[in-house]
Amino acid sequence: MKVIVLAGSNRKAASSRNLAQAIVLQIREKGHEAVLVDLYGQPLPLFDPDQDYSGNPIVEELLAVFYLAQGIVLVSPEYHGTISGVLKNALDFLVYEHFDGKPVLSAASSGGVAAFGALNQLQSIVRNLHGINSPEWISVGSSERATDTNGEFVEPRVQSRIRQATDYFLKLAIQLGK
Repeated sequence: MKVIVLAGSNRKAASSRNLAQAIVLQIREKGHEAVLVDLYGQPLPLFDPDQDYSGNPIVEELLAVFYLAQGIVLVSPEYHGTISGVLKNALDFLVYEHFDGKPVLSAASSGGVAAFGALNQLQSIVRNLHGINSPEWISVGSSERATDTNGEFVEPRVQSRIRQATDYFLKLAIQLGK
């Protein structure tokens, strides 16, 4: 199974990127293909519905990988109670054919206690794009965002939550793929 993990931060040392990488590792450990699309390393132009983006390699790659994905993971920092602008911009390039009937895991990182605002927004967007929200989600907040020198979360509770939510998402994806 091929899973796309979209890391939606434009901050160099983003804790949400560490979260995305942890999810990628968990998916790969379970024997599935995981492709990380990092919006920090691959910035998109500002979406304009009147613009033709054919010929833009970054936009074309985004559309292609999402079209071929069998599962999707969306990861965002929480800014002002919602998802990042760069993630929303990336999602504006995508249409329901990229999400239709596909399982989606939402994950977010927050400087506050939890990232429930961003997670609720992601689930609403997924519904509007005809994706299937995983009932599990991942919120990493405050001191839980601490990582070691390898970028791995030091809090065992966080590692357990990532493993539990990712495992459930993969189980859902396999059931939907039958």
